[in-house]
Amino acid sequence: MVGSGPAGLAFARVLHRHGHPVAVLERDPAPDARPPGGTLDLHEGLGQRALEKAGLLAEFQALSRPEGQAMRILDPDGTVLRDWRPRPDDRANPEIDRGQLRDLLLGPLDVQWGRSVTRVVPGTRDGVLVHFADGRQETFDLVVGADGAWSRTRPAVSPVTPHYTGVTYVETSLDDVDTRHPDLARLIGDGSLAVYGVNRALVAQRNSGGHVKVYAQFRAPLDRYTDLDPGDAEAVRSSLLALFDGWAAPVLDLLRHGTAFVHRPLYVLPVSHTWTHVPGVTLLGDAAHLMPPLGAGANLAMLEGAELAESIATGPGDPDEAVRVFEEQMWARAGRWAKMTTAGLERLVSPDPAEALALFDQVQPS
Repeated sequence: MVGSGPAGLAFARVLHRHGHPVAVLERDPAPDARPPGGTLDLHEGLGQRALEKAGLLAEFQALSRPEGQAMRILDPDGTVLRDWRPRPDDRANPEIDRGQLRDLLLGPLDVQWGRSVTRVVPGTRDGVLVHFADGRQETFDLVVGADGAWSRTRPAVSPVTPHYTGVTYVETSLDDVDTRHPDLARLIGDGSLAVYGVNRALVAQRNSGGHVKVYAQFRAPLDRYTDLDPGDAEAVRSSLLALFDGWAAPVLDLLRHGTAFVHRPLYVLPVSHTWTHVPGVTLLGDAAHLMPPLGAGANLAMLEGAELAESIATGPGDPDEAVRVFEEQMWARAGRWAKMTTAGLERLVSPDPAEALALFDQVQPS
């Protein structure tokens, strides 16, 4: 297994549950080597199903935040357009911090930290040859690439690389929001806040412990901010405030009080990305079907990891045949979700903000 994200850890954890050894190769030197990212909503039939296969559903339910499903939408002038709050017993898509999910999945797994894979070569005499950044090489019977958007495993099965969507996110965050910024805490509520304008949006999402992630989203050429130093927080803040000029002051406070800023241009793989089956190598998650971050990617990745592990561990036949069957199922399901999320991004960051509101009304229960 290459990569210790949600897909890789779900795969490894289910294999571990069935008593099968698996090597998890991760380039990061330690679990906490970099920030784990924001919050995830795990869907009942996707991510939660994966955790059930791993025997971790009860532990997830103890950590998750059902109240985090709340969603509020504002007009740029500050008018509240929608204020949806989940029922107390609603556990369809509860939120969990990525770091908490990672630690839950890690459990007893023995991850080989600091092992950066540079190339995967299938079809050698001894199996699949994996090259590492330190010059070492090792062979495996099966290599599963769950190493993200810029996967080093993908070239072994597919020449396709991600392309820019035309939408960029700039991420910032607020700490201890309930104490330091109580007005913003009330504005955001228990879950997420979204404000949609013409070809731009501001989204704030609660994490646990009073931490809030804020995402400025906009359509722009990929090189729009090449002249800005990402480390110069004040320059980035000024540029964003100019981009959202005229929006209500409380909304702009999400940017004014943000700390560091990180640029995240959105890349995707083609909606129908598939490949000719290569014995000994396959892909999961973003490595296989990178799509806009609209709540599906991590859920799909986890379920794929759990399903593939389960079929390998319990199937009576050839493991390579199990992989072949899995790939066909993954491509069909991921293609449907990639089509939906691609269309969703077009509507959420749109010339017509009413499209975003209409999309929200379609996906939220009445």
